[in-house]
Amino acid sequence: MITLEPKAGERIVNVCVTDDTIRVDLLDGRTITAPLAWYPRLLHATPAQRKNWQLGGGWIWDSLAGY
Repeated sequence: MITLEPKAGERIVNVCVTDDTIRVDLLDGRTITAPLAWYPRLLHATPAQRKNWQLGGGWIWDSLAGY
């Protein structure tokens, strides 16, 4: 598996999950939006679980580990 180190300016600043999308705001001002259907664990998570994310090599939803 190949992983790439984040380039300068590609750091995650914020993550927002709605009923049907996930939006990731990057430090350089870009925003990436994807359908929540691409992430079934988040799609079926509760609103509280979706808000419980942490930065760390990307983002992590610890509350979904056993979901």
